[in-house]
Amino acid sequence: MDTEPLLLTRRDPVRNMARFYVLTVEPDLFEGTALTRNWGRIGTKGRTCIELFRTRQEAEHRLAAIARSKVRRGYRATEKAS
Repeated sequence: MDTEPLLLTRRDPVRNMARFYVLTVEPDLFEGTALTRNWGRIGTKGRTCIELFRTRQEAEHRLAAIARSKVRRGYRATEKAS
């Protein structure tokens, strides 16, 4: 039921910028769904935020909206290293 994490990165050497943003939809403990967001500078642990939703569809809709916003700001989808 889990989906693959969506990894977005933004790099700009001129501005010394190297950022990541990871979005994951997972089931929570209460028969709902959680959208986990993790972001920060590449090479750090970053910060984490968990949003809870009643349905998986709501969580995936929010994931898509966040991903669109990040792409507009210059982030690009990247393969996650195993």
